[in-house]
Amino acid sequence: MDSVGTEQEAMGILDRRDFLKLAGAAGIGAAAGAGLLQSGAGAAVRTDLEPTDFTFTTRERFRPFHILAENFVRLDDSFNRNTRGNYTLLRPGPASEDDGFVDIGEGKARFGGQDDYYTILKSGTGQRAPFATVIVNVASLSADGTVYAGLYKDNNNYVHVYYDKDRSVVGIEARVNGETFLGPDSPFGEEQVDREEFRGSFRFAFVVNENRVIALVGDRHMDIGNFRPLIERDVFFETGIRQGEDEGALDLRRRGVLATFKNGFGARSETGSNIVFDRVRAGYFGEAGVRDLHTVQYADGTPYIKDNKLYFTLTNAGLGFFEKAHWGVWTMDLSDYSKIEQVGNIFWYNEGEKNIILGHHAGQIIRDEKEDRWIVVVSSWGDFGRQGGDQGNFGTVTYPDEVPRYEPPVDILYAELDFDVNPLRGVHILEGKKHPVNAVPFPTEGKWDPGLTRIDGRWYMGYVIALDLFSDFQPALAKSPRGADHTQVNFVGADWAREATEGPIIQKLGGEWRLFASHGDDEGNRDGTNEKYINRYPIYFLRSANPGANEENREAAEAERGQRLAFDGYLEAPHPTNIPHPVIVPIRIRRDGRTRTKYIMITFNGDQFFERVLGYGTHGDFFVMQAEQTVRGYEF
Repeated sequence: MDSVGTEQEAMGILDRRDFLKLAGAAGIGAAAGAGLLQSGAGAAVRTDLEPTDFTFTTRERFRPFHILAENFVRLDDSFNRNTRGNYTLLRPGPASEDDGFVDIGEGKARFGGQDDYYTILKSGTGQRAPFATVIVNVASLSADGTVYAGLYKDNNNYVHVYYDKDRSVVGIEARVNGETFLGPDSPFGEEQVDREEFRGSFRFAFVVNENRVIALVGDRHMDIGNFRPLIERDVFFETGIRQGEDEGALDLRRRGVLATFKNGFGARSETGSNIVFDRVRAGYFGEAGVRDLHTVQYADGTPYIKDNKLYFTLTNAGLGFFEKAHWGVWTMDLSDYSKIEQVGNIFWYNEGEKNIILGHHAGQIIRDEKEDRWIVVVSSWGDFGRQGGDQGNFGTVTYPDEVPRYEPPVDILYAELDFDVNPLRGVHILEGKKHPVNAVPFPTEGKWDPGLTRIDGRWYMGYVIALDLFSDFQPALAKSPRGADHTQVNFVGADWAREATEGPIIQKLGGEWRLFASHGDDEGNRDGTNEKYINRYPIYFLRSANPGANEENREAAEAERGQRLAFDGYLEAPHPTNIPHPVIVPIRIRRDGRTRTKYIMITFNGDQFFERVLGYGTHGDFFVMQAEQTVRGYEF
């Protein structure tokens, strides 16, 4: 067997040069697990290394940022030809503003009129979920001009953002059945801006995340991204709740609204002056940052790798709190870790609530070939607190005697799909059923971050269990009886001494199954030592340290005497800010004609985007780390 000393060699195939060198010697398939890496391939790992012996270092760090997802563009018009027939002309203004015209061609869309006009071009494109972006490139704007971008049904139903050059304001306006909300007549509808921000030609964007609408201006000098937010409003709140109603008149999560509100843009002038656009793009919102990573895997834990690309899920951070984020499927080129690409969008509706489309996220996709199905597990952050908006009401947390009545602000959902559906590509809307693990070992203020692996005929589920939603949440593990399904899990244990631990990951490292977790930025031991867990991640065995404890005793758990996970030690690796998930991925390689395993870890940090305007929830950067050690054989 290899000794610890001889296992310390670095892999050295991280960059393209070394990868191509290896591919040339052994073949591209040998270098990365040819084509689709099938479950069960490779020889068993042989090493004396324990999981606690591995050390990781950062190889890549960057910030994914796309307010429009590049692979999910629904409208892209550079006006090189006359596309006027692709749009419906709307005139939302009074009758006196009905004489506008639009000429399209030669790379320009020219709005004008003999007198004052207010003209919108509504396209035939839209999105199936309330995560949308419309970007206009404005070539020239008259001194009295206003430009618009948004979602439109007709003259009496729309939501859009606008920039009024004459008054130097940006605003948000919604109209529902002819009644106007926000806009220039509301004290909440506009924000003053610096005219220099819109000097000359500029880009202007409308974004909606759930029911939050944001106006942004293009800015090449941003530290993160290339757009800067100027104003945000929650239209569900502003179209009813602010006025004392129970609900808003406009709810962009509703299928009926999504089906009829289409991408559009337009212009307005009091003098009939020409306003010129040279491009419009629209489609699904991308991300302000990323977090909550998890590999797509086979049921036995083998990572899903196809054409040298690792598939994984990310939370695509929205421009706001957790409900404003959604779930994406991404790939990473294993020959160049800086090349990641979103290839899928997964949205949800809760069981029995088919008409409300949500951005649930933070979970995992599992390919179960034994049962010919995909299993998808997720956290219900998309309607956090069930209020459908971040109005400060995070839901009333209670502990009724009857578990089915219990409605925590966030819990774990699941869906199962046949193999004729591929959730890894395109746009999907899944039905989320409550997972029975929500009652394991007892109802709490929340459970999230689920992940599943089948080991020796048993399903193991790692998840977070929250005794207190915001200040006391721990890694937990459940498992099924042998031969039972993932919906029949029993409690193994939790680390009740932890205060802020997320992202529990079940994975093999050095041939040994473990549960890996993380911790909060300033989490210390409750015994008074106040130890900071800098650059290390807690590791647990997949068993209980005290299996005889009463697992259903909440008081014992709160006193840290409940059924707990058996602690192994720590993984040495950079630990960025926030609560980064330690997503360890074993990669099969060839060296000197022999199969070996290298290990990478993908994770994130807590760097926010323009928190002053958008608040918390827009993080973070993407990290790739790699273990200094490799081992003989392959984990799977």
